Amino acid sequence: MRIGYLRVSTEEQRPDRQIDALTPICDKLFVEISSAVAKKRPIYEKVIKSLKSGDVFVIWDLDRAYRSAKDALVRLDLLRERGIEIQIASLSIDTSTPHGMLIYTFISGLAEFERRLLSERTKQGLAAARKRGQRLGRPPKMTDGQIISAIQKISAKEASIAELAALNGIHPWTLSRNIKRLKSKV
Repeated sequence: MRIGYLRVSTEEQRPDRQIDALTPICDKLFVEISSAVAKKRPIYEKVIKSLKSGDVFVIWDLDRAYRSAKDALVRLDLLRERGIEIQIASLSIDTSTPHGMLIYTFISGLAEFERRLLSERTKQGLAAARKRGQRLGRPPKMTDGQIISAIQKISAKEASIAELAALNGIHPWTLSRNIKRLKSKV
């Protein structure tokens, strides 16, 4: 059997392109929504366990299934010991042939190189943004003005932290942390 595995990293990403490409060449398809670096990928593990000798594990692209060159090569060796081959549909690579095996090995190294370059560029971009004073991460739940108003109400015993947090739609701990952050600025 030809078993297709496809993965998208988030709910917002659509697997349509992979589904359209793999449907005509696979007997079954399995879709997983999970980051490539997630510690557990239950659909992937289920598919790998279900494969039998003679099956072909079909993926759209190498990075849809494997995290690194070492991971790709180790997993391929484990599958081949069980009589299972891998096909990368987007590149027409089939590990049952010597040429396919060579290209698979080469592509796994390139995929890891690309992933590391992307990570490095992301880190450089974040560092440059920080250097220019840009705030990174989630936007604050409350403005400094709202926090000052909350401090005044708490000091005047007009409201408790829990009441003010509920009014602002946040957890009391978030309000307490914001108060401490603002007081440390002064």
